[in-house]
Amino acid sequence: MAFLSRFRRVFTGPHPLYSQFDSIRRSSTLTSPKLFISGISRETTDEQFKEAFSPFGQLVEARVIRDRATRRSKGFGFVTYTSIEEAEKAREEMNAKFLHGWAIFVDPAKPREFRPPPRS
Repeated sequence: MAFLSRFRRVFTGPHPLYSQFDSIRRSSTLTSPKLFISGISRETTDEQFKEAFSPFGQLVEARVIRDRATRRSKGFGFVTYTSIEEAEKAREEMNAKFLHGWAIFVDPAKPREFRPPPRS
């Protein structure tokens, strides 16, 4: 039964809901030169990360986010370019590509939300 389901998907194409979200994701324009990159390998260093995104424009910052206690990568990072055009080019070229054996996804970075400090 599962084989028939897969076989049917090959000929009918992706589910319409997936294609709808995919078109929204690709058509959105950037409002900031900062990008959020998810799916980064745990072994990727800041230098390797910067090297992968530098061909698309002048970088202001390229940083892999790490856990404070263990210093291991959390699997995501941020890249900031000097212009929105450079960020858009990087987004188009690097989205759903492989970086150090892992598929990465490039999206616009959302502004940081205010969090009140924890109570003592």
